[in-house]
Amino acid sequence: MAGFLSLLRRIYLSVYNWTVFVGWFQVLYLAVKTVRESGHQHVYSAVERPLQLAQTAAILEIFHSLVGLVRSPVSATLPQIASRLYLTWFILWSFPQTQTHILVTSLVISWSITEIIRYSFFGLKEVLGFAPSWLLWLRYSTFLLLYPTGITSEVGLIYVALPFIKESEKYCIRMPN
Repeated sequence: MAGFLSLLRRIYLSVYNWTVFVGWFQVLYLAVKTVRESGHQHVYSAVERPLQLAQTAAILEIFHSLVGLVRSPVSATLPQIASRLYLTWFILWSFPQTQTHILVTSLVISWSITEIIRYSFFGLKEVLGFAPSWLLWLRYSTFLLLYPTGITSEVGLIYVALPFIKESEKYCIRMPN
């Protein structure tokens, strides 16, 4: 029975990782194609739906961690996913004024390259039982460039959204005093 459950776990995680990989690949493809053909102002409109789907699918990773399907601790998984969902839904989707900013392009490209590497790494580990050494190197080296560009884009877009948040009073709580 344990062998059967292990097989089910591997099949499920393989399907999950490769499905999300395809989503992030689509995001990267559409972002690069749009930048080349139309400019950075149109990137968000080109990637909106696949970005939302790929990013929101990551909620399952909290579940994976909670039930022990993966070794990642919830304490590490939850903040990363929450911050990305915050950017995806509470900044980009909620404030259309941010969607044409150039930081959207750097954000989407940083996130998508990171996730393409990550999900292919875990997908191969589930399917083959290992990942090639070059992919292991990419997984643990590309953050040197992609983490600073991603976090700068995230913080920058939150900053860009602040006047719109203030003006709209979305997500604001008025204090009685």
